[in-house]
Amino acid sequence: MLPSESLSARSVVGVADDLFAALRGESAHLPRAESVVLVLIDGLGAISLRQHAGHARTLTAGMAKKDVATSVFPSTTAAALTSILTGVWPGEHGLVGYRVLDRSRDVLVNQLTGWESEGLDPLTWQPATTMFERAVQEGRRAFAVGVAAYAGSGFTRATLRGADFVAAATPAARVEVAYELAERHPGSVVYCYLPEVDKAGHRYGVDSPQWIAALEEVDAAMSPRVPSGVGVVVTSDHGMVDVPAHRQVVLEAEHLVGVRHLGGEPRMLHVYVEPDADADELATRWRSDLEGLAEVGTRQEATDAGLFGPSVTDAAASRIGDVLVVARGNGAVYDGTAPDQRNRGMVGQHGGLTAEERQVPLLRLGAFAR
Repeated sequence: MLPSESLSARSVVGVADDLFAALRGESAHLPRAESVVLVLIDGLGAISLRQHAGHARTLTAGMAKKDVATSVFPSTTAAALTSILTGVWPGEHGLVGYRVLDRSRDVLVNQLTGWESEGLDPLTWQPATTMFERAVQEGRRAFAVGVAAYAGSGFTRATLRGADFVAAATPAARVEVAYELAERHPGSVVYCYLPEVDKAGHRYGVDSPQWIAALEEVDAAMSPRVPSGVGVVVTSDHGMVDVPAHRQVVLEAEHLVGVRHLGGEPRMLHVYVEPDADADELATRWRSDLEGLAEVGTRQEATDAGLFGPSVTDAAASRIGDVLVVARGNGAVYDGTAPDQRNRGMVGQHGGLTAEERQVPLLRLGAFAR
């Protein structure tokens, strides 16, 4: 059965509210700042960061035990990054996983990279107000500094709308531009996105030389002095775990009887049943088949447990699987009948409920430093 969510824990969902409160001098967590910068290091879990502190001396120099937050469920970029940038839970903004079912068309859609190819409207599919739209409503300047290739993507339009997008090639260049914008525009809200650690982790795994090199590059990028009056928060959307070959669970045709679509990702599957299938019966069968390997629950159990937040809109509920499968430990669950098996070569993965995936750093620099 799926565990309950603790809504009392410090969550990444509250980061945006903290930043706006700091600009007004009203935050319970942060000192007042003239401008704020939110640095998002994609894929960097707090546990992995602490384990590799020697390769990240800038980031960990003043890192206290309490400098962590809990990411959302599922612990995947589409869900978590949107929660950070809107300040609401996945059950409200509706990006409840990596791939989900658009029931109006009976097709799976990729909520990270499939906006254009799969016909998703960023303005209606993700209706929550972004922190940048909120800033503009308050008369503030809002900027997003990122990779040029992402400038016009559907996911960018869904999560960064309201911001002036500024592209820079390297982590160091992005941080430099973000700091300069914050200093030049008092009262502004600046977002800086660093995806390098996440990319290295997926391809090579945490602990790999490539992942450590990416961490060192990002840490070096964070080393310049923060301009006076600028408060900086550094966090992440999720961490990750390495999935070895012997921990790959493969579902063959006999397991998939009654299944119409498999969405989500290998560490957190959204299972959509055929119209004439019984979701409760399938969940019971899969609990037996995957005993010790995965947590299995129904949509109702997941929403009752608060996994997608305290409330779930009708639109979000329609995208949640009839049955959810969350891999335990460092395992992953794959569709053995799918023609494309490329993702079985992905080393670092996320989406589940482990502390490695959900505990992320929440660091304070500049005007926010203790």
